[in-house]
Amino acid sequence: MLAAIHSRLKNLEKRLGERFGKDISTPEARRAAWWHFQLMDHAFLRVWWTNFAMVAPGVFRSNQPSPARLRRYRDMGIRTIVSLRGEYGGSPMLFETEACDELGLKLVSIRGFWARKPPTREAITEFEKVMREAEKPVLLHCKSGSDRAGVASAIYLMLFEGRPVEEAARQLSWRFIHLKRTRTGVLDHMLRVFARDQKQTGMGFSDWIETRYDREAISASFQDWLNGRWRDVP
Repeated sequence: MLAAIHSRLKNLEKRLGERFGKDISTPEARRAAWWHFQLMDHAFLRVWWTNFAMVAPGVFRSNQPSPARLRRYRDMGIRTIVSLRGEYGGSPMLFETEACDELGLKLVSIRGFWARKPPTREAITEFEKVMREAEKPVLLHCKSGSDRAGVASAIYLMLFEGRPVEEAARQLSWRFIHLKRTRTGVLDHMLRVFARDQKQTGMGFSDWIETRYDREAISASFQDWLNGRWRDVP
């Protein structure tokens, strides 16, 4: 029942986004897009709740920033914004693109990260390239700053800071309102599978993504983990 309600709400959000969240070129369209941003994208909840934290020196994470918050981040010294929501063209991206242009911030959007599915190999590879080339300080964000921002932060720590997977996995936690035993827990399981494989092979995360990463197998074995049938050894 809850799944059906969630599906109806997502469909309603999509329909309203297609109608009201695609244009800010006129005063009327801008007002409609702003209300869509506030109500359907839940921006009003993010006025005080930012999920902002430092991941590593020069790298921060948060939920979807408003134009006002982007100005504060610019004033803090942040130079690059990395959106993990993809270039979907809705009201959040319209306002974010406009604000970044006005503030002189570099905005990069990466497609292929999700809250309830493991990211694609291509998205992880692109993320590594973006973070290698980005002018720092950098802010990573998704919608809520809980799941996509969490797994991206964990990946950053492993790839660029040399942190062990057990430490990196703390980026997916209650502190950021990430829930491990719901569908979003598949992101934890992705790191769990890597940790298991690393014990067997000794390979680093980048090599693992290149040679052994299997999104479908991870998603399938996550159900086994939820049901207590998954083992941390092959």
